[in-house]
Amino acid sequence: MPDERLYERIYATVRQIPAGKVATYGQVAHLAGLPGRARQIGYALFRVAPGSEIPWQRVVNARGEISESPHRLGNDDYQRTLLVAEGVIFNQQGQIDLAVYRWQPASAPPSAESE
Repeated sequence: MPDERLYERIYATVRQIPAGKVATYGQVAHLAGLPGRARQIGYALFRVAPGSEIPWQRVVNARGEISESPHRLGNDDYQRTLLVAEGVIFNQQGQIDLAVYRWQPASAPPSAESE
């Protein structure tokens, strides 16, 4: 069973990402005090139900792509739909320009860009 306090730290960080912006798994890990644990962010967000108040859709991989999973049962397309509705643009390769759309919180150190 996952540590609920740890997951709440992750969710609290993700809740700060504004509409129209994205963060990488690694960036969320760093900001949540879990550097190097990007996969843990993915595990935590996988548990979030679509329609939750946690904006899980705003977290993408370090390449600016949606990390697809056969276990999500169609949520990969749903994630893209939600981001596009927020004004995020994908290129023809399915990538988001992180130089444009990456969330940069005022208190984040420059190294928060790693995955």
